[in-house]
Amino acid sequence: MRILIVTAGSRGDVAPYTGLGRRLLAAGHEVTVAAHPPFAGLVEGCGLDHRPLPGDPRELIRARARAASWEEARAAMAAFLDRLADGVAAAVADGADLVLTAFGPAALSRVAGEASGVPVIGAFLAPACATREFPLAGATDAEDLGPDGNLAAGQRLLADAGALQAGAVAGLRTRLGLPPATSRTTGADLRPVFHGFSPLVVPRPADWPSGVEVAGYWWPARPRDWRPPADLVDFLQAGPPPVFIGFGSMAPGEGERLGELVTAAVARAGVRAVVQAGWAGLTTAGDDALTVGDDILTVGDLPHDWLFSRTAALVHHAGAGTTAAGLRAGVPAVPVPAMADQPFWSARLHRLGVAPRPLPLDELTAESLATAITICLTAPALRQRAAELAGAIGAEDGAAAVLTHIGVAGRG
Repeated sequence: MRILIVTAGSRGDVAPYTGLGRRLLAAGHEVTVAAHPPFAGLVEGCGLDHRPLPGDPRELIRARARAASWEEARAAMAAFLDRLADGVAAAVADGADLVLTAFGPAALSRVAGEASGVPVIGAFLAPACATREFPLAGATDAEDLGPDGNLAAGQRLLADAGALQAGAVAGLRTRLGLPPATSRTTGADLRPVFHGFSPLVVPRPADWPSGVEVAGYWWPARPRDWRPPADLVDFLQAGPPPVFIGFGSMAPGEGERLGELVTAAVARAGVRAVVQAGWAGLTTAGDDALTVGDDILTVGDLPHDWLFSRTAALVHHAGAGTTAAGLRAGVPAVPVPAMADQPFWSARLHRLGVAPRPLPLDELTAESLATAITICLTAPALRQRAAELAGAIGAEDGAAAVLTHIGVAGRG
């Protein structure tokens, strides 16, 4: 079977699908991942085919950050979605027997699937069906609004997502010769849907409808020819396990400010650190790389599964993929959320007992970061709980439910 995985966004929105894709490949399917061009190397390095989707998510984040008003930010997003819609349609039209779609492009994937006569299955990395048990990720910074409040917040979030994509969806239907939709749909209306996170982290809500499942994590595949950089290996061997610090795709353009803050926090905490430059481009003032004495080493993109297990603690933005990698490694974390689903995952880490209270990125100081790092390194309960949870999550097989469904559907 020719399976196309459609995803859009940052590296954390792509990497988990390389693991799922490799499992599908091993089961005898042809697997292609449609993602933005910057991730072609990641996809192909994992042995999967790549089809490009237009647009660079880094430019979208920068445009939203520069926007002087919500209307301007919304216009930038609408333009991005229009280009993405055509890319998704082209990727599906290039040939597929089945589409697995991330939540972000799900509404577009459904339209493209309808036009091509290809079934579409949801493969989501964060909860995407409203429930009374918690507010959906991105709906609010509050962890619990009560049953009615949780449900209402989730419904509002999904309605807003549908409204934001309505123009792109309607335009794509017209361009593909489809009749206008009779109602506005979102990825949450898709069935079946498999969520790629552990039920130990987010148990399946009792009020979710049939066909919406929590499958377990889809661990990113490691590129087949990847080797750790020699300077990183040397750094790890030169002293005690360091702290990892990285903010993923967050805070583009704030590299110098965050670099100075991180340098000061590392010195205050008296630790060694591996700092991932990320899209922020962490630097120290006047330098093009964050390297301070023998205590800090800067790295680029690399497999988190290899690095995180060699660290003493993690500082990260709590994106879905980075959160999962930290849980798998079994080390405590300092969550520093900025937007979208990050407050949700940050709160989960704290509730699970593997992290101190989250430190929002816009409130972060060297003092608060140093204090949180110290707590991670000196609180035995955090490390013990992290190790216990890693063992339990490691025994799960998140890809199995998807493979079983596809096998049954294929035989049908």
